[in-house]
Amino acid sequence: MEKGALRAPMILAVDVGYGGQGARAAGVLFQNWTCGTVYREIVVEIPEVEKYVPGEFFRRELPCIEKVIACVHHRLDCIVIDGYVNLGDSPTSGLGQHLWERLGRTTPVIGVAKSAYVGTPEAAKLYRGGSSRPLYVTVAGIPLDEAKRHILSMTGQYRIPDILKTVDRLSRDK
Repeated sequence: MEKGALRAPMILAVDVGYGGQGARAAGVLFQNWTCGTVYREIVVEIPEVEKYVPGEFFRRELPCIEKVIACVHHRLDCIVIDGYVNLGDSPTSGLGQHLWERLGRTTPVIGVAKSAYVGTPEAAKLYRGGSSRPLYVTVAGIPLDEAKRHILSMTGQYRIPDILKTVDRLSRDK
């Protein structure tokens, strides 16, 4: 295979951790939703990021996620973010919607948030692993029911799928 050629399709889970003026963006590539095996871990150190502006989180996080995506040499079937694709019951664009738009609406984006955003519709709730606390799933590019089935099928016996725990840890480890 020639250098730079796209390999078999993958799914990418991404997360960003912040410290000081910079960030650590992490990605985990995996081959399918039910596979618990990480194909590749990606970590990108970003020395400076935009300041946080309420309601415009995407301005801070999107450039970090794009740096992770730039390290991927596979066609992506889907990207899973830590957060929301759309915000509220009359949805406004969240981080995931901005990412989907930036990718030319070609790669579905699933947002998995651990806490509720004001006005998050009931349909976004997903219970995993016997937890009484839901995850909140939002999506662009595929139906919500399909996205929820994917997240539900991910390995891990607890509320948060193992792969999402891994990418969260990578984004925090220094």
